[in-house]
Amino acid sequence: MPAETDPAALADLARRLVRTTFRGRATEPQPLAAGAWSQAFELTIDGVEVVLRIGAHGSDFAKDELAARFAGPNLPIPPVLARGMVDNWHYAISARAHGTGFDDLSAADVALTLPSLLTALDTIGSIDLAGTTGYGIWTPDGRAPYDSWTDALLAIGTETARVPGWRAALADSEIGLGPVEAGLAALATLAPYLPDERRMVHGDLLSRNVLAADGTVTAVLDWGNALYGDHLYDAAWLIYWWPWYPQWRTIDIHAELLAHWHTTGPLPTHLRKRLHAYLIHIGLDAIAYCTYQHRWNEVRHNADTVVALANHAPGEIILNPPMIRPP
Repeated sequence: MPAETDPAALADLARRLVRTTFRGRATEPQPLAAGAWSQAFELTIDGVEVVLRIGAHGSDFAKDELAARFAGPNLPIPPVLARGMVDNWHYAISARAHGTGFDDLSAADVALTLPSLLTALDTIGSIDLAGTTGYGIWTPDGRAPYDSWTDALLAIGTETARVPGWRAALADSEIGLGPVEAGLAALATLAPYLPDERRMVHGDLLSRNVLAADGTVTAVLDWGNALYGDHLYDAAWLIYWWPWYPQWRTIDIHAELLAHWHTTGPLPTHLRKRLHAYLIHIGLDAIAYCTYQHRWNEVRHNADTVVALANHAPGEIILNPPMIRPP
């Protein structure tokens, strides 16, 4: 992984890459958006709109390329046109998708777009996983590291190469490891209710990874955190983060999901317990990541949420909106 650099340095790298590779065929790349792991730029090549992304983790771009094979009318995923490396940084060039980030929609537009988004979630959960193995975050070869879904979830208490040092940093903070231990214990008690089924999970909805226009999802982006497991995890992701968007407080996302499940088939078994387990896991994941980023206000909020979830029975807890909102 290359050393961290600033946006200006990445912009210079993007310009040099485009000039060297495409010369007069391409326009000057302009900053488009920055995520947790990569920086995006917009440009045209041979008159065609594309997006250039530069980041430290090439496997994320490789997973995007594979995910595009599953694209269809209900699951639009831009194709990756090229991948490579420049100055030890990975890059990918994808077709340009247009739309507004779901995070930036008004409540009225969210209500209009939700049916399309929930259909996309159903489509993700129905992707054929033949030829793949394991549970948890998968690599571009179609393999995930855990033998069971429960093992994959409980592994959230350990560090990974991408988010190193968070346990020691949290232990040394005024928050401590207590919320993590409480969350892991509660998660373990819910393990008997978790299914053995293995489906595709996007694992990082919101954060402008969904684009929409005129009430329809136009792109599902960034498959770097995609995993194999219970497809209800993506629904729990919406439930957990929904209160962080104050403009959406008039929309009861849990009620919308229940209505959708009633319409599309029988309610999933052990629904409350499964969702509760995933809410705890999402909170634990947020604690680890925000600790790594030294975003201590968010660590505190997510730690309080995990403790509240651990102390309540499934279905009893209401996730209260925080005073801050993630970028």
